[in-house]
Amino acid sequence: MTVGVYGKALPPQNGAPVRLIVPWKYGFKGIKSIVSIKLTRERPPTTWNLAAPDEYGFYANVNPHVDHPRWSQATERFIGSGGILDVQRQPTLLFNGYADQVASLYRGLDLRENF
Repeated sequence: MTVGVYGKALPPQNGAPVRLIVPWKYGFKGIKSIVSIKLTRERPPTTWNLAAPDEYGFYANVNPHVDHPRWSQATERFIGSGGILDVQRQPTLLFNGYADQVASLYRGLDLRENF
């Protein structure tokens, strides 16, 4: 949870007053701002898994071993200091490189099934 950015209070355009930061998720799973929190017994439907359930999993983790139905996720484009003229491919890291910090959240789940 964050309440600030660049040493200042979080402005409305960045999700003030509180924003959840989840750096190992794909951007479409990012939360702009928190309006309410509900604990549910069943997995809730979401915009993306209702619109394209075969393409976007509920957890939406960055996993180089699980391809999107239309492209590989084994590598990603890295945009260097030269901008769009300086693009290189690099191996995609599990959980966007945060595996040491967050892998325990998914212990016991088949990450190919629960992507």
